[in-house]
Amino acid sequence: MDGLDAMGFLTPTPIQERAIPLILDHYDLIACAQTGTGKTAAYLLPIIDKIINSNHSHLNTLILVPTRELAQQIDQQLVGFGYYVAISSIAVYGGGDGNLFSQQQVALREGADIIIATPGRLLSHLASGSIDFGKLEHLVLDEADRMLDMGFYDDIIKIISYLPKERQTLLFSATMPPRIKTLAAKILFEPKEVSISISKPAEGIKQLAYVTYEPQKMGLLGEIFKEKFQSVIVFASTKEKVKGLHFEFKKIGIPAKSFHSDLEQREREELLNDFRNRKIQVLIGTDILSRGIDVDGIDLVINFDVPPDPEDYVHRIGRTARAATTGTAITFINEKDMRRFHAIEKLIEKEVPKLPLPESLGTGPVYEPLKKVSSGLNRNRPSGNGKSKGQWRGGPPRKATK
Repeated sequence: MDGLDAMGFLTPTPIQERAIPLILDHYDLIACAQTGTGKTAAYLLPIIDKIINSNHSHLNTLILVPTRELAQQIDQQLVGFGYYVAISSIAVYGGGDGNLFSQQQVALREGADIIIATPGRLLSHLASGSIDFGKLEHLVLDEADRMLDMGFYDDIIKIISYLPKERQTLLFSATMPPRIKTLAAKILFEPKEVSISISKPAEGIKQLAYVTYEPQKMGLLGEIFKEKFQSVIVFASTKEKVKGLHFEFKKIGIPAKSFHSDLEQREREELLNDFRNRKIQVLIGTDILSRGIDVDGIDLVINFDVPPDPEDYVHRIGRTARAATTGTAITFINEKDMRRFHAIEKLIEKEVPKLPLPESLGTGPVYEPLKKVSSGLNRNRPSGNGKSKGQWRGGPPRKATK
């Protein structure tokens, strides 16, 4: 209770209110709740309570997560919740050099109450014989849908083969596609289910969109950044696009940093810390940033590309307007992404206003999401093959030539 008070916790969120009693009563649990709803505390608090009220001289809990950033974030929260009690933990993830692996090995052999791990690195330690799961009591799969999206299904099943059959298993997921239900049926025993609405962005988010040709997007970014923003995340579809945007931001004089998997672990940690501390104004990244960071005060999110999964849109724009604040989310919609954005509007049950492009950029496509996109030449599309400089060039669309 002292830890909760020090961290400013006053009342439970809906997911905490519904999940904590079930976990304390030892039920397996399937919980569906998006990032930002307090799900981490929903499972950490009852597990901590159970550990400190029992003989906890052994490894008690394994928490599997999709990314190193989430592993670090959970470990940091665990330090806060457990500051006044005798709880030990270790985050196990890849990246870095051989020294990091060796340090993790030593820490695992010395023992910890709770391990927070990414599947790939955990399997490496299991192969080396570093971990004894013989007395494990709790398994938590956090962001299970994201782990399956990243191809970790076989790794998860292999890890579970090392665990005792008698255990409490908690599965937390932002979405509940059929494959999650298949996984749950395989690894949970008569689970209770808790579902918190995940399809509605926070009321404090002002959602806007521009319908634009691909070559106009960079010019549009430049126009948007004529206004002053304190903290901005720009989401792009691929790592290569993130790197390209970083280069283009430099050309137009906007201070930005790119966040992607090619960076060393130390570099990624420094970027996130600098972003939290407002040393970096603009951070460019893929969907790993939509679930991997917890930063308050982000006032603008830009979707340079429409995400392929409508639920990912909710996660992306959920980086702003956290903790009852307000923020803005702007999405760029090209001809190919209209159907995707229409699916997003159906999911959130709201039509997002489409703003006219600045006059200097010319006109954009007409928003016709139900119209089939032709695979041939589009006479209203700007020229350029999407590779080289033409991809970023602004200006009005030009007719294609035969």
